[in-house]
Amino acid sequence: QVQLVESGGGLVQPGGSLRLSCAASGRIFSINVMGWYRQAPGKQRELVATMTSGGTTNYADSVKGRFTVSRDNAKLSVYLQMNSLKPEDTAVYYCKADGVWHGMGQVDDGWWGQGTQVTVSS
Repeated sequence: QVQLVESGGGLVQPGGSLRLSCAASGRIFSINVMGWYRQAPGKQRELVATMTSGGTTNYADSVKGRFTVSRDNAKLSVYLQMNSLKPEDTAVYYCKADGVWHGMGQVDDGWWGQGTQVTVSS
């Protein structure tokens, strides 16, 4: 019903920048919360940043001041601008959508993208 497709990952040197994009498609009227999570090898998946359709944001302490989440509600898209990247930011980054309204009173949570690899290394 819902597909989330991420793009923009890659290899970057410490201190560099990357911009991730995620676009949702399917039978969707609106999405309440879109955001980014990440999972490093051997670690649990963790929240990076989320944004509601009204513009309220939530960031992990580890990325505050370096990462910025934004959305284009009309395009059902969410973005993550990552600056001052550190080796510890290396992970697979996943896009997530919650509060997806399909119309006819149907709302559901927990849609995930396939992930995009971000590697920060010199």
